[in-house]
Amino acid sequence: MLTSEQIAQGKAEARCTEQRLHEHDDCIRFAYEWLDAQTKLTAPNKRKTRAIKHIIERWAGRYVSTSDVEVAAHMHPGITGEYPYFNISSRLVHPNQRRLAGLGQAHTQNYTEDDTRRTYASEEP
Repeated sequence: MLTSEQIAQGKAEARCTEQRLHEHDDCIRFAYEWLDAQTKLTAPNKRKTRAIKHIIERWAGRYVSTSDVEVAAHMHPGITGEYPYFNISSRLVHPNQRRLAGLGQAHTQNYTEDDTRRTYASEEP
């Protein structure tokens, strides 16, 4: 789990494309965990773009900003590229809900997942 100190450093170092908005450190943790579950490619995927932040919001059940995703990607050692062109497969993996355990902000807002089969190609065990 990312510490508050690591997140503060990530916020200071990450290049964000929009005005920075961070409501809660857990939002960066959500994005980090979601990105961690994805299949990594050798280069950024420019073939298919997705509104990654919206997918993460529905999975975590809470608002996540684009800058939260950018900070999480910057902090993740396996992620390269810039939002939304990260080195993740377009065949998305639905992260296991256990990744949200201990994150108090999970499912605190009215963001819900619809049919995950339309978004994800597989489920994380």
